[in-house]
Amino acid sequence: MQADYQLIIVGGGPAGLTAGLYAARARLKALLLEKGATGGQVLTTDWVDNYPGFVDGISGFELMDKMTAHVDRFELEKRFAEVSGMDLRDRLKTIFLASGEQLLTSTVILATGARPRNLGVPGEKEFAGRGVSYCATCDGPFYRGQEIAVVGGGNTAIQEAIHLTKFATRVTVIHRRDELRATRVLQEKAFANDKIDFIWNAQVQAIEGDDSGVTSLKLAHKDGTTSNLPVTGIFILVGVIPNNEILPLEQLEHDAAGFIRTNTEMATSIPGVYAAGDIRSKQFRQIINAAGEGANAELAAEQYLAGQEEQR
Repeated sequence: MQADYQLIIVGGGPAGLTAGLYAARARLKALLLEKGATGGQVLTTDWVDNYPGFVDGISGFELMDKMTAHVDRFELEKRFAEVSGMDLRDRLKTIFLASGEQLLTSTVILATGARPRNLGVPGEKEFAGRGVSYCATCDGPFYRGQEIAVVGGGNTAIQEAIHLTKFATRVTVIHRRDELRATRVLQEKAFANDKIDFIWNAQVQAIEGDDSGVTSLKLAHKDGTTSNLPVTGIFILVGVIPNNEILPLEQLEHDAAGFIRTNTEMATSIPGVYAAGDIRSKQFRQIINAAGEGANAELAAEQYLAGQEEQR
């Protein structure tokens, strides 16, 4: 049985596009599959201020547009198609498309990404990128001298709340319980920071604003009362969800949350299968490390292909 491709990349965010760039430059017979526009979650990011080389920052859309154009310059084959599933167990991996087509490939890079866990409240979608953020590292500097809120009580939320005090004059942590889930060390740091306030036993009921962006939060308290908190920004840090619905999790080693485990070379538990970007089980999810992991995964796939060729 003959493979249709040497490499199929599933996902067209920063990790997938970088893997595709490296594959195209290596002259592999490679295909990138993306169900929507290339760019992934970065397309919804209003402004990226921490990607090297763009001194004045760049919009998320423009950054992904440039990455896509770079890939296109090397004529990577891209298809906008929905993947419905895959079987990765055999030497040749099978990618199933929603159209009914099946593609065979020697190697696969999984770059399906992840998505923020939303609150699902009124105003969240409307003010995304205009006061609603899911990444303090990305957007914190935009809130210099402002009063903002952080929703969550885990390690990420408290770590990011501490980070945000470098910019904001006041950070209010809103938590639905009466104690944090973050590690004791982080709790101690947060409690000792005079820029951080806490609102316990409360949930955000609505995010309110105007043409300028977010102006306040409507809070529902455990005792049945409601209140309004004036803020210009809200960081929703209640976790991320892996985009793993099309992945055969019974075949791949993954963590409890469903993120794919890899080694340092992005190799998964299945030979010839790699994962890069936000779908990986890891601590930090940034555009820059997603791109680096995409490059690493493609180089590892090249090495695997060379080894397979030698064996034949």
